[in-house]
Amino acid sequence: MLRRNIIELRNLTKSYNDTVVVDAINLLIRENEFITLLGPSGCGKTTTLRMIGGFEDPNDGDIFFEGTRINNVPPYKRNINTVFQKYALFTHMNVYENIAFGLRIKKVPNDEMKKRVQRMLKLVDLEGFEKRHVDSLSGGQQQRVAIARALVNEPKVLLLDEPLGALDLKLRKEMQIELMDMQKNVGITFIYVTHDQEEALTMSDTVVVMNNGVIQQVGSPVDIYNEPENRFVADFIGESNILEGIMHEDFLVSFSGRKFRCVDKGFSKDEPVDVVIRPEDIDVTSPEDADLQGVVSSVVFKGVHYEMLVESGDFEYMIQSTDMQPVGAGIGLKFGPEDIHVMKRGSDNEK
Repeated sequence: MLRRNIIELRNLTKSYNDTVVVDAINLLIRENEFITLLGPSGCGKTTTLRMIGGFEDPNDGDIFFEGTRINNVPPYKRNINTVFQKYALFTHMNVYENIAFGLRIKKVPNDEMKKRVQRMLKLVDLEGFEKRHVDSLSGGQQQRVAIARALVNEPKVLLLDEPLGALDLKLRKEMQIELMDMQKNVGITFIYVTHDQEEALTMSDTVVVMNNGVIQQVGSPVDIYNEPENRFVADFIGESNILEGIMHEDFLVSFSGRKFRCVDKGFSKDEPVDVVIRPEDIDVTSPEDADLQGVVSSVVFKGVHYEMLVESGDFEYMIQSTDMQPVGAGIGLKFGPEDIHVMKRGSDNEK
């Protein structure tokens, strides 16, 4: 089912003094979508989120909400709520009063307020916690209170600015699943900011990769991982072997001194390109059974696999495999056409 656009950013730009932090970005966000703004610190993702929420004013460009320009609309008049990394809970109030705060401001009748708060408590699995002091809650429970407080006002869009950053790894993974379930249950748009690649790939319908204030790629997690559009995306999303190559013709590329069949096309004849091969897509074989040979220079045990560095010619390949080979071993490197991803040659920030 096609979902209509709920937010549109047109040439959105933000500068601080002479530093451009968001550089004329364009983005469509659909209703009921879980979309993640992903990138390193300082890439502009949080500033973009704050402009959508009304906490920062753009220097140029426009923000449209359901077709209406909202640049000058204050945050409290936007049908958008925000959950920050620091949850900003009211420590002098219990859980019920924290969640009900926005409804009291709006003078919602007590009966209606009680129904909506109870519905939120059930949604975030905090039934029975109404009278608990927020300081007595765990980090994950406090995060749920902050989300419930935002959702009880029934916004059409929820902004989440690295809300899992303060949690430990195990709890963060649990909360990722809970957030996904919440988003599906309430059926509203979540716009999520993180620098954690795994988090973005796990939770999102759509990932927006940003660097230096510029959108590098927009796509599904599978597309972002398997078909990165440039060197920055390939390097930032997971581990990658990125090599310089030549695209001789459709489906034929050379790198590491050999020609390989691939699945890419549409390049100029003999065009210089960047080639990406993911470490998990390289099989370890005997040297005589592979097109490339190398010598293992490093082995690190990662729990579910070994991470090996293999010197082959003038390039050091990373391989992730359960088939461990010792340092100094001569091995073959084997991969198929579908494991070779060809990109336009460019800098880390070519867009």
